[in-house]
Amino acid sequence: MKSIIKSAGRRIEGELHEIPQKVSPEDSALKDFVERVKARIVIMGVGGAGSNTITRLNAIGVDAVETVAVNTDAQHLLATVADRKILLGKELCGGNGSGGDPRIGEEAAKESSEELKEFLQGTDILFIMAGLGGGTGTGASPIIAEVAKQVGAVVVSIVTLPFSAEGSKKKEVAIEGLAKLAESSDTIVVVNNDRILDIAKELPLHQAFFISDEIVARAVKGIVEIVMKPGLINVDLADLRNVLESGGPAVLSFGESDGENRAIEAVEDALGNPLLEADISGGKSAIINITSGPDFSLDEMEQIVEAIVGSLDPTANVIWGARIDESLKGVVQVLLVVTGVASPSVEAALQGGAVEAVTERPTIARVERATIPRRSSERRTVPLAREVREPEKDLGLDEL
Repeated sequence: MKSIIKSAGRRIEGELHEIPQKVSPEDSALKDFVERVKARIVIMGVGGAGSNTITRLNAIGVDAVETVAVNTDAQHLLATVADRKILLGKELCGGNGSGGDPRIGEEAAKESSEELKEFLQGTDILFIMAGLGGGTGTGASPIIAEVAKQVGAVVVSIVTLPFSAEGSKKKEVAIEGLAKLAESSDTIVVVNNDRILDIAKELPLHQAFFISDEIVARAVKGIVEIVMKPGLINVDLADLRNVLESGGPAVLSFGESDGENRAIEAVEDALGNPLLEADISGGKSAIINITSGPDFSLDEMEQIVEAIVGSLDPTANVIWGARIDESLKGVVQVLLVVTGVASPSVEAALQGGAVEAVTERPTIARVERATIPRRSSERRTVPLAREVREPEKDLGLDEL
């Protein structure tokens, strides 16, 4: 056994591990078949905020998916960067927007429902991105989700709640819209914009909105690439659908580290995102995707998977994958998708609770790394958030 391990190591170091290329008579037919059944993933920004996120997503780049902007405002739609664009409610709104009235946004989507249905035919997964509290995003998103479900798509809605500074009325509208959207979606992820103020309160308002767009765009890009980029241990479309279908409230998060204890630090970075309001404890399903350089070890993989799985429901369905990226030597990245979590915002919306309940933050407790044991049958707890964080590093502000 030792000789086999040494031989494998020499082959890798000497770059002799390349698999010889052979052409099978069936390859051509298989390529045609793969092309025919290739997953169709659509990312749709609804309303002004959603369209802005679509523009941001195209700026950072995402491959093998369709980006679509949907709005009642023709002028804003024209300025949006997207693969496709759909103007809602041409007769009702005349391209002039919904006037901030979600009832108008809802009726505009209903007017355009046949166009939406035709466009969404054959979609496997639809990501809806919207800012709640206005007219089009709040009113149209639940209708679009319903149409997508009718054509067999799994619907994942990723939405932002307005800043408290935008007024209580807008918050109330957002909560009402969130309740409708949660009922129409398979999985829903909520980003509370007020939490941006906790980490970037000195920034101008337009930059705060930009950060919100960036966070949502990067989360969607990461989850799409799970399926679209081949991995050493692959996560396929069926895996993703299995976790997201009827998933309920969810967490999408990304973490990375190049430190000495990079495996656990990457997990802590993902779970310590200060914008996450949901707690993964008791999560019912999860996808863990690890991306790293060629120096990543089996022991580090075990640390990551054990630390996350130990915080979930004991019966949780967990799927994990791994991908090697030669450019990430010394770095470990963890993308985490957990469904069936506890979300204060969604729970308050569905129960018709007070708006204030949405802005409550979970208790943050420091948990030392020693409390995340490895190779143990006992459940482990990973801190939901750190007490001290570096906002520029966490949000990628140094790259903006």
